[in-house]
Amino acid sequence: MVIKTLLALLIILFGGCTTNSGSYSYQPKPSQKYPSEQLAMAPSNVYKKNGELHATMRPYTVFGKEYYPTVVRVGDSFSGRASWYGPDFHGKSTSNGEAYDMYAMTAAHKTLPMNTVVRVTNSENGAQTVVRINDRGPFVESRIIDLSYAAAEKIGVNKKGTAPVTLEVLGFEPTSARTIDMGRLAKGPQQSVLNAFFVQIGSYERFEGAMSTKQKYASYNGYSAIIKDTEYNNKRLFRVWLGGFKSEAEARDFISRGYFEGSFIIRE
Repeated sequence: MVIKTLLALLIILFGGCTTNSGSYSYQPKPSQKYPSEQLAMAPSNVYKKNGELHATMRPYTVFGKEYYPTVVRVGDSFSGRASWYGPDFHGKSTSNGEAYDMYAMTAAHKTLPMNTVVRVTNSENGAQTVVRINDRGPFVESRIIDLSYAAAEKIGVNKKGTAPVTLEVLGFEPTSARTIDMGRLAKGPQQSVLNAFFVQIGSYERFEGAMSTKQKYASYNGYSAIIKDTEYNNKRLFRVWLGGFKSEAEARDFISRGYFEGSFIIRE
């Protein structure tokens, strides 16, 4: 009886993220609140009105690998392999709380914000479909999107199981929307949040010091260093920033690892 109760609780706590061969689940890290009023009030499906990250935009770990939900813009494109999921998951909860409908035009993605709308092009036959992201997955290294059965069938992915595809971000549906409205997308925001994130790793009065640090960390753990020429208290300062962070949560996680003492987040 105790085992059955525990299993029931686990099913309730973890929504399904999927592939053909089985379901996966993820647990977002605890929410963090951010002081920026601009972020807190931004009309976005990434942040709540109080500046808190939505659960589906927090970093999470599956099979020991960390994933950082990504901030994207209309026109961004990605390439990889698509897979699909169907009957075994029909009616089960997706990562954003919706019931999975294998006949709806939806898909799972590891990092795109929920309700991002993407055009999926099958690179083998040129067939296209448009889907809305409402789930997390597929957690297979080479795959970038898990299509609903209906979407997979439309572009011929269901016959082979997987296929090479290109994704193009078309826009962002409102959180409450369950259907894709192309006219609404065209009038809506062109990016999911209006900020870029950097981590400051050094500040120098002499340009030579800044340049030395920039060169040393020109490419560091996948991030790139830049120099910003600034003025502070009537003094000229050359600040060295690392860029390439896709969200504030990713930048905070980087700082928490202690690579650079005294480092902090910069928004632009």
